[in-house]
Amino acid sequence: MAKQPQPISPLKNFFAGGFGGVCLVFVGHPLDTIKVRLQTQPKPQPGQAPLYSGTFDCFRKTLVGEGVQGLYRGMAAPIIGVTPMFAVCFFGFGLGKRLQQRNPDDVLTYPQLFAAGMLSGVFTTVIMAPGERIKCLLQIQAATGETKYSGSLDCAKQLYRESGIRGVYKGTVLTLMRDVPASGMYFMTYEWLKNILTPQGKSVSDLSVPRILFAGGLAGIFNWAVAIPPDVLKSRFQTAPAGKYPNGFRDVLRELIREEGVASLYKGFTAVMIRAFPANAACFLGFEVAMKFLNWVAPGL
Repeated sequence: MAKQPQPISPLKNFFAGGFGGVCLVFVGHPLDTIKVRLQTQPKPQPGQAPLYSGTFDCFRKTLVGEGVQGLYRGMAAPIIGVTPMFAVCFFGFGLGKRLQQRNPDDVLTYPQLFAAGMLSGVFTTVIMAPGERIKCLLQIQAATGETKYSGSLDCAKQLYRESGIRGVYKGTVLTLMRDVPASGMYFMTYEWLKNILTPQGKSVSDLSVPRILFAGGLAGIFNWAVAIPPDVLKSRFQTAPAGKYPNGFRDVLRELIREEGVASLYKGFTAVMIRAFPANAACFLGFEVAMKFLNWVAPGL
């Protein structure tokens, strides 16, 4: 295994992680919109066709009906949240690595990297859960024909006014169920790929842009392979009317399995996988570029 770089400073994590997150959202949000609309579309009545027949049909109808801006609905919430979220995410990963090191020169095993990644998922849930709730509600309202929220801030205000902080954080447990194991897979895969792509005698910090893009993109695919089923449950639960699922994700799971089968847990799979590679490649490239820039302009930061 190639020698791992030491955890960077929290301040550098904040700026580099935030820039990487903005890159991820800008590249990946259109297909995230498609994913959420596919996951939350109502079950068609007998004899009626579904609202969307698949990923490309949803993309076409959104583009024709709402233009390019329709693909970017709800983007303000994740953009506002990505800077602190990715800062905390990368800081949590670094902290998880450090806690498992007996001395600073220890090289961690892949199970240890997986555990460190899971810690980052715990850290980000506080920021991720409300942002996901607002994003999902804004993404589906155009498809329903009802404009209840004028934007991210208005959505947050209405949720708080109607249900308090619990309404804003609806779906937190499902966000944890999605992000903790998926984050472990995400970071472990990225570190593994960086190590095997590093030429003999070279440092992982010297990887070329194409290799960083490949490692980051494939890490995103592995991340979402783990995350899709809980993400489907989360999207359904967060966009459901108040009181529809009194027992939380268990009610959502039972309803989906009973009415649509196990395959329903993989709704939006195509959109997710098409999005995962370029979005996460952009994220890790943005992070690595920003980190190199910060190390150059402020080595003592």
